[in-house]
Amino acid sequence: MTQPAHGTHTLETAMRRALDLAARGPAHGPNPRVGCVLLAPDGRTVAEGFHRGAGTPHAEAAALGAARAAGVDIRGTTAVVTLEPCAHHGRTGPCADALIEAGVATVHVAVRDPNPVATGGAERLRAAGTEVTIGTLAADGEELLRPWLHAVRTGRPWVTLKLATSLDGRVAAADGTSRWITGAAAREHAHTVRAQVDAIAVGSGTVAADDPSLTARTPDGDLAGHQPLRVVLGTRPVPGDARLHGPGGPLLHLPTHDLDAALRALGEREVRHVLVEGGPTVAAALLAADAVDELHAYVAPVLLGAGANAVADLGISTIGDAARFATRSVTRLGDDVLLVARRRTPPPSTAHQSVQEEI
Repeated sequence: MTQPAHGTHTLETAMRRALDLAARGPAHGPNPRVGCVLLAPDGRTVAEGFHRGAGTPHAEAAALGAARAAGVDIRGTTAVVTLEPCAHHGRTGPCADALIEAGVATVHVAVRDPNPVATGGAERLRAAGTEVTIGTLAADGEELLRPWLHAVRTGRPWVTLKLATSLDGRVAAADGTSRWITGAAAREHAHTVRAQVDAIAVGSGTVAADDPSLTARTPDGDLAGHQPLRVVLGTRPVPGDARLHGPGGPLLHLPTHDLDAALRALGEREVRHVLVEGGPTVAAALLAADAVDELHAYVAPVLLGAGANAVADLGISTIGDAARFATRSVTRLGDDVLLVARRRTPPPSTAHQSVQEEI
């Protein structure tokens, strides 16, 4: 790797700023969140930009546009970008070409683009005589782009399984009542997560039992600006009067018991992140298939002693075979606690477990 033109400290500071900018872009949608900082030869920041979503200028183009609007001489500058500049024509032209035409001398990248359609920007830049390095704060870049990178690399969305349980792992009382185990703060947080994902999925059994609307709502109860795709898994038909036909995101029924087929169907629709809020059967099917990338476990200090478990029988008979995850964070939400954990093993390329008939 070539020595950074402005020194490691300046470069890392600029990359952290680019990552902060990237995080301002929408977490949902088919495109990655990307940030770009332009540095003058003396290390000063002269312009910034980030990608605001599909159909808007990419981060590099936004930064170049801001520099031109401010009357900055772009030639000889350094671009610090969180993701390798694209090399393809989509709704906008290739960012690599834009940087070359602007006379940018050096480009520092956090993460190489794994998308076979868009990758190749680094090679195009180098061929034009632009200095390129890849790997600055790569771990931070990977973390920011984790769902998107996973989806592009595997062809399947990042799967977050949501559980909302009592302290003893119940999702409903013995009489079937379940509203509300968790408190208002936990439910409000869950809606912020819904507003950041591409899709929410439940089993057809949950649709029949609970008639959910699967919408993302603001604290005031209004529909959020982004409504995720509403996905129903399983062969039971969705009733014509179900709330899923009401206001909210589009409805997609995948009448299959094959998890791999369902996830790949979502991948083909450019769903990058799916939040699964299905019942115990769907949770068990996903866990048995090793298809859960992240767990969101909302736990209330409530004891029921009986009622439905959060996860159906996984067929595990000994503690050594337990499905184990690595804790990422623990957050208090009112009286409740949210535990976020991720898989310990690399994501599978294929899941062969089928969703069970009860879904």
